[in-house]
Amino acid sequence: MKVLRGLYDWVLHWASTPYGAPVLFLLAFVEASVFPVPPDILLIALCIALPLKSWRFAFLASLGSVLGGLLGYGIGWGGWSLVSDIFYTYIPGFSPEIFAHVQSLFAEYNFWVVFTAGFTPIPYKVITIGAGVFQVDLVMFMLASIASRSLRFFLVAGLVFRFGPGIKAFIEKYFNLLCLLFMVLLLGGFLVLKLVK
Repeated sequence: MKVLRGLYDWVLHWASTPYGAPVLFLLAFVEASVFPVPPDILLIALCIALPLKSWRFAFLASLGSVLGGLLGYGIGWGGWSLVSDIFYTYIPGFSPEIFAHVQSLFAEYNFWVVFTAGFTPIPYKVITIGAGVFQVDLVMFMLASIASRSLRFFLVAGLVFRFGPGIKAFIEKYFNLLCLLFMVLLLGGFLVLKLVK
């Protein structure tokens, strides 16, 4: 929990700097293809600190994430044979078995695979790169990414705008429990990728 708390505090500290918005965009961008920490933490902190800019922050997170998803698609489409071993070894959630399963999911559900991963704890980065590897229709991929990521980040911003600092106090009070819940949801997301047929 100390490592998670340290990472949480590090992400939060950007909210009190002039670089909060650019860091939010960058965090959303890299999380969509390689980085393990979701941008929601910083989005919440920024919306609490500057509530009148909540929608702007949600837009930046959405834009960064969609563009990062496009980068993930590009990695899968053009460079997977060069980098697959690195991802399988160092990036959580990547394995040949999961990728074979993702291919079957794309064949059956297409749009809904991208949309679900973009909105839920299912690892979005596995889907963005998988979409490129399996050459999923790019227009469909972009529409699903825009819809799901925007819905997610605008929903978070809207909740913080509505309930304000109480959300931050709730997170601070129940941090350990929320971390455990997040890990359960994340592991559940990986499990869904393995089991959904």
